[in-house]
Amino acid sequence: MRDVDVLVIGAGQAGLSAAHHLQRRGVRDFVVLDANPGPGGAWQHRWPSLTLGAAHRVHDLPGLPLGEPDPTEPASAVVSRYYRDYERRFDLPVHRPVRVHEVTSPDGPAGPLLVHTDAGDWRTRTLVNATGTWDRPHWPYYPGRERFRGRQLHTHDFRSAEEFRGRHVVVVGGGTSAVQFLLQLAEVTTTTWVTRRPPEFTRRPFDAEWGRDVERRVDARVRAGLTPLSVVAATGLPLTPEYQRGIDAGVLVAREMFTEITPDGVRFADGDEVRADVILWATGFRAALGHLAPLRLREPGGGMRVDGTTVVRDPRVQLVGFGPSASTLGATRAGRVAARAAATFLATEDDAAEAC
Repeated sequence: MRDVDVLVIGAGQAGLSAAHHLQRRGVRDFVVLDANPGPGGAWQHRWPSLTLGAAHRVHDLPGLPLGEPDPTEPASAVVSRYYRDYERRFDLPVHRPVRVHEVTSPDGPAGPLLVHTDAGDWRTRTLVNATGTWDRPHWPYYPGRERFRGRQLHTHDFRSAEEFRGRHVVVVGGGTSAVQFLLQLAEVTTTTWVTRRPPEFTRRPFDAEWGRDVERRVDARVRAGLTPLSVVAATGLPLTPEYQRGIDAGVLVAREMFTEITPDGVRFADGDEVRADVILWATGFRAALGHLAPLRLREPGGGMRVDGTTVVRDPRVQLVGFGPSASTLGATRAGRVAARAAATFLATEDDAAEAC
């Protein structure tokens, strides 16, 4: 059993930001546990054809600007290199690969938290959870899915459009990933795009005011104890010139969601059946928080209510990269807020101990 004042789970954007700000606040007794084999967070797993220029913007980590990398370089390579340099520059205590199985509280809310991992257990006074969503792909169920004779895969497992050359692909989902897949696939094969709701393309500029508006809407749900909105539900899709060309070419034109999966394709409510070799589920991810289940942090609405980054049901726990801080910009900000809250929690506990 190893003891620390603060334990950070996850070394993505949010976790590294939190670690940096803990260090700046003079908190020395902390560690970062990361399940990945190397630096880069979830970015290191993104498909090679996703270039930095086509990805969502990667915002600077505190104290080390990203600079202006080649936008045609794979995003996975750029971000992995950036995070590696960041960890080294600030000598952050990152332990990897270490996978957290669960977090428990055997002594109740006034005691320490126990973090159980595949590399031993840790005891910590406060926890910063920065596990993101990559490890929890969302696969919605539709009747007949288990009978489909073709291939099914999720965004999580996509590598290259080339492996689907000559096969008809049904792409499910209304987000940015689905749109990018469709445009890539259109160069090598035929596609059908299906969405639960009509895709919402918007000409609104994705500027700072837009970002604040999105964060406010997502934050309102989280504060109410509800599950966060999906990214596209909160933002819509930017109507870029590339996307407009895809619409004009008939590639980015969606059908309503199918009602059933058949052995050889998908069937719609009107009885029409589309044959398919592949179903690509670009249906998003959910927050990877299963390891926190023993702490019983969920509200009746299914979410985890936070004040800033502090979990209302247990102030020993900070959630970063969650809800309104799920973007790289929000994650960087949340790291600062979480570090401040964790440092304040430690100081309050120390003061109480001295008073006794």
